[in-house]
Amino acid sequence: MTELVIDDLQASVAGKQILHGVTLAVRSGEVHAVMGPNGSGKSTLSNVLMGRPGYEVTGGTVTLDGIDLLALPTWERARAGLFLAMQYPTEVPGVQLRGAIEASFAASGRDVASVATLLAEEAEAIGFDAGFLDRPMNVDLSGGEAKRNETLQLAVLAPRIAILDELDSGLDVDALRAVARRVERASRDGFGDAEPLGVLAIMHYSRLFEELHPDVVHIFGDGRILESGGPELADRLEAEGYGAWDIPTRDASGGPSAAGDPFADPFADPLA
Repeated sequence: MTELVIDDLQASVAGKQILHGVTLAVRSGEVHAVMGPNGSGKSTLSNVLMGRPGYEVTGGTVTLDGIDLLALPTWERARAGLFLAMQYPTEVPGVQLRGAIEASFAASGRDVASVATLLAEEAEAIGFDAGFLDRPMNVDLSGGEAKRNETLQLAVLAPRIAILDELDSGLDVDALRAVARRVERASRDGFGDAEPLGVLAIMHYSRLFEELHPDVVHIFGDGRILESGGPELADRLEAEGYGAWDIPTRDASGGPSAAGDPFADPFADPLA
């Protein structure tokens, strides 16, 4: 069984402490939902786990089946079995999706000849236009198409643990249903003969839960987990709001708090 273990993780951005000791463990077949308001540090958590440059880990550990992920560059974390579906997928002009997946297969010793079939099957499963498979990655895609593209990559690359940073952002009802069902199926059945996928889903709202059913819900605020529980915790959040946990989200000027991420997409919604 695969296990991602985050223990007392602390991190800063541009000299400001953002994560103040995050501890949780995600195992094969488990879906953990991390829910928190804007500026609480959720995306910082995902970026630190994946090794995005510009973040300084100031304490704690992160391991994947005993492997020290914090000691590895991003590409080695990916090869170890970690996957990040980004909140704002990056456009990569000149690099075809198919070519990127084939390069990944080759680097990990997998059969490159199987890529075309896998891409076609997964594209059909989530309603992703097959015409995008040979286009530059995420270039000129709508927000929903880019999120389907991320889900397609997840399914074909078949990681052991997936971090979903607001997968539901920018999706209409049909697209949300398609991608959430695909992730739910992976968390139940795995990919091919592999063990079930472990999922860490970062989100604002519980609408994703209609299709992707969490085993554990974590309320996140001020760079830490404030409370963990079952799916009923999300019901309490819907009823009472984040005010029930007294979570700070804005500074005195009304702008993003210190937990705002200066390394985020400059074209993204500043309140996301």
